[in-house]
Amino acid sequence: MLQVIRSAWPLLLGIILLMVGNGLQGSLMGIRGGIEQFSTIELSVITSAYFVGFLFGSRTAPGLIRRVGHVRVFAALGSFISAVLILYPTITEPWAWVLLRVLFGFSFSGVYVTAESWLNNSSTNENRGKALSLYMIVQMVGIMVSQALLNVADPAGYVLFVIPSVLVSLSFAPILLSVTPTPEFDTTKAMNLRALYNTSPTGIVGMFLMGFAFSALFGMASVYGTAAGMSVAEISIFVTAIFFGGLVLQFPIGWMSDRMDRRKLILFAGVGGALGSLLGLAFGGSFEMILVAGFILGGVSNPLYALIIAYTNDYLPRDDMAAASGALIFVNGLGAIAGPILTGWLMGNLGPPGFWVFLAANFTLFVAYVAYRMTQRVSLYEGEGDYDAVTYAPLTPSATPIAVEAAQEFYADNAPPEQDIAASQEERVDRQ
Repeated sequence: MLQVIRSAWPLLLGIILLMVGNGLQGSLMGIRGGIEQFSTIELSVITSAYFVGFLFGSRTAPGLIRRVGHVRVFAALGSFISAVLILYPTITEPWAWVLLRVLFGFSFSGVYVTAESWLNNSSTNENRGKALSLYMIVQMVGIMVSQALLNVADPAGYVLFVIPSVLVSLSFAPILLSVTPTPEFDTTKAMNLRALYNTSPTGIVGMFLMGFAFSALFGMASVYGTAAGMSVAEISIFVTAIFFGGLVLQFPIGWMSDRMDRRKLILFAGVGGALGSLLGLAFGGSFEMILVAGFILGGVSNPLYALIIAYTNDYLPRDDMAAASGALIFVNGLGAIAGPILTGWLMGNLGPPGFWVFLAANFTLFVAYVAYRMTQRVSLYEGEGDYDAVTYAPLTPSATPIAVEAAQEFYADNAPPEQDIAASQEERVDRQ
């Protein structure tokens, strides 16, 4: 871990500043939108627009980098981010915020792609797992720190938009002025969605539903807090609880995933998400219980993303692991786009409880599907007792194809021998 910090500290410092800026504006959108009297459905579309831009950016940024290089893409997209942050309080119209959020999501995705390719280049096969862990920790810490900044100024003014603009601008200095060489850049062609579904139906469906959950938690938590009458301080604590849960439970769940049937762990985590949602729905009037519900939901949602990737890889040959990353991210992105709109529609009809109803329905559907699939396929982890699952690598749902491909390289390097995987797959056939 110390070796990774020594070699990549400028990059990690830049990333944490980026995450502080992104986390601050993400929560600020819901609070300021409420002040501007945007409707819940308008705020949900604004939230969804970020994920539209992010998905589009994650698919086009690699081409931009290949054409003009890392440094130019990084600097250009960083300028767009700073400009968008300043424009938010200048043009307080829903349609304008939708367009700005698309551009913001696109730009941030491109910046992440660039930064993650540098991080992947600075790591080796021996320390790539540690680099991914450190990257995930930096992301989570950055978002949690950003929530405290919500309380330093009036959200009805300009200061809270200027702060993330400055932080994002400053984040480029340690990265661009470091001596880290520009990496070679290449991406793997994505696997066909049908082929991946045939290999792991749970992987595809699970990633889609986790896109629902993550976008609702990340994008709509502040909208819910505003609608529920929370103060700015309470909203900041609520969002912090969500990401703190993801940070605290990521590693215990990862540890368990390497030591038990991953399908059962996925099922148990989904049940935890459903119970956490019902807890928030039943005790929505208690701020303390809302914090507990947020901690539980964040604690299962973030690890589930990486857990589903690890589970999918258990059914893939080494050579197909990297190719599967693009398909998994695309499916997750589609869910992330739809999630806020469905949440906003429910909140528009049911009021603030619609936030919890959406999450409860999503996790219940997730649990039902995983339970159904457990009746259709013999477990890869039980029976002969001679199969070792691929090692778990921590990732967050905001990871771009570069970070996921880096994780896939880590999985491939730590996978059991190819012949063992093939033998396991031949012996464990579906029950039709």
